[in-house]
Amino acid sequence: MSWGNETNATPAEETNGDSWGAGDAADTTENTDGAAEGGEGETETAAPEPPKPVLSKEEYSQNAKNKGWTETTAFDYEQFNKTGGDNSDWAGAGKKYEWKDEYGDVAPEVPELELLLFGGEFQMKKGKHYENLEIKVTIEGAKQVEPIESFDDAGLHPVLLDNVKRCGYAEPTPIQKYAIPAALTGTDIVAVSQTGSGKTAAYMIPVLSRLMGKAKKLCAPKPNYADPSYNPKFSMVRAEPLVIIVVPTRELAMQIFDEARRLCYRSMLRPCVAYGGLPMGITCEELGKGCDILIATPGRLCHLMEKPELLTMSRVKYTIIDEADEMLDQDWSEELQKIMAGGDSNEDADHIYMMFSATFPKGAREMARQYMAPDYYRIRVGRSGQAHKNIRQEIIQVDRDMKREAVYDLIMAAEPARTLIFCNSKPAVDLLDDFLYNRGLPTTSIHADRGQREREDALRSFRTGRCPILIATSVSARGWDVAGVAHVINYDLPSNMYGGIQEYVHRIGRTARIGHQGLATSFYTDRDEDLAQDLVNILVECECEVPDFLSHLKPEGAEINFDDDTDDEAEAEEDGAAAEEGAAAPAAWGAEASAEEGADAGGFAADAGGFAADDGFKAEGAAAVSVGGW
Repeated sequence: MSWGNETNATPAEETNGDSWGAGDAADTTENTDGAAEGGEGETETAAPEPPKPVLSKEEYSQNAKNKGWTETTAFDYEQFNKTGGDNSDWAGAGKKYEWKDEYGDVAPEVPELELLLFGGEFQMKKGKHYENLEIKVTIEGAKQVEPIESFDDAGLHPVLLDNVKRCGYAEPTPIQKYAIPAALTGTDIVAVSQTGSGKTAAYMIPVLSRLMGKAKKLCAPKPNYADPSYNPKFSMVRAEPLVIIVVPTRELAMQIFDEARRLCYRSMLRPCVAYGGLPMGITCEELGKGCDILIATPGRLCHLMEKPELLTMSRVKYTIIDEADEMLDQDWSEELQKIMAGGDSNEDADHIYMMFSATFPKGAREMARQYMAPDYYRIRVGRSGQAHKNIRQEIIQVDRDMKREAVYDLIMAAEPARTLIFCNSKPAVDLLDDFLYNRGLPTTSIHADRGQREREDALRSFRTGRCPILIATSVSARGWDVAGVAHVINYDLPSNMYGGIQEYVHRIGRTARIGHQGLATSFYTDRDEDLAQDLVNILVECECEVPDFLSHLKPEGAEINFDDDTDDEAEAEEDGAAAEEGAAAPAAWGAEASAEEGADAGGFAADAGGFAADDGFKAEGAAAVSVGGW
């Protein structure tokens, strides 16, 4: 199927599926089907499409309401640019369990906080198609690790196990089955896993479990909140975290902070978060109440490390780098080196390093060799950079000038659902947001030039469904875990200069999380030819339909060449790397891994023309968009 000027397609392509013309350019489309086959078919001129009616803003708004979309709400920029006010508006000041010395060994429940952390319809729950995540796992290390089949078998601290169940985690995902027992041995880890596979819990569950049993011994002193004389301004302490978790984006930091708040519930461990845009006064106030688990972006963490009166790294037992490949791509290497080195001379012999990533590029390998023990565990789920079959992928050819109309018709042809739209530039985000908002759709948007309050409100509005359509740059492509995202739209496909197929896999991975199913629709234009072969390879691997205009790129035979050696340890010997390091690295680490027999071959076979999201939203298949009439 294609939208736009048919001059971009070959005659053979024009006979496949529906096509949308680009204004007057489409009025004289020729049918040369017979001539293309060597026959004597006549050349016919298609009747011009009737022009679409121009509606008023009120009529567009009424159409959106009739379709079931919520009413648009104007954004109050003045309100969200104000400084000061209630700190609870900031995600970084979210409420957490505050331990008191009087609790002894067993801390009481706090029903109001428990409802905030674990309740509500917006928490991510396990989907009905969880079996499609059962992908082959490769693990290498000095010791053998037996995977766990349930959280009850992992030997977790009772408080942590109770919190896992409160989160609704019924059984471990493939990465969790291997990473949790490996981390419980106290060994360094490098793990590569798909989007939506549960990497955050894979490192946080074992780390917190090990610390909870020794919290009284390991944790730094904190203010006594039960003391009547306690005053947050005059009772501040220096933050001495036991765990440092470094992530590339502010939104991912906030998300992992939320996970830490849940898993630390009813324990002595106190989580904090530090990221750019969060006022330093709030950051200092939260750190001053005590910090055992610090989640931070690289720039803000390095800034805090230069203020020893606020933060010391001397107690750190675990340094965890999440999305390491993304941070190295963004040239955070100098900051990461500083963080990995420990800042103020942390010489703890038991210091554990972990790196969780979608790929394991050369820079990450070098960092692992420099800081990790020689016998660190290497865990990989499936092929590096692999998507999974719970995501149904649709590629639609669109004329560049018709993309805005195409995305509007695509949205209006489907049932209302949380929809995430990716653009390649900040101006494109702003323009598309204005266009769809003026068409009566409840949109919000986010990119790096927005103020932090605006970014947090946009994400909050999207999570709660107040604005179920979010338009974003790639700042939103990594790690986001929002319940009910049924549809991801690549308004712009990422070019090979800016992430390429890896970026594409991360973007579409915002849907179909933890066993849910989702739809990913991508607009393909004449500018996307450099991505075409990689795109077709992903479609074939995931058993999705390859559109006719890309069918000539389908690989012959069963072997697919992904041209991807990002985690091939054979490259480890470059530039004089130690020969024994290469000898210890197994050949299987860089090889492909196939899906297990139990994976659903069809992925969406049971849905027959559409799919139902498990979070209260439905989205129909992309075939429905042929109603557009352009």
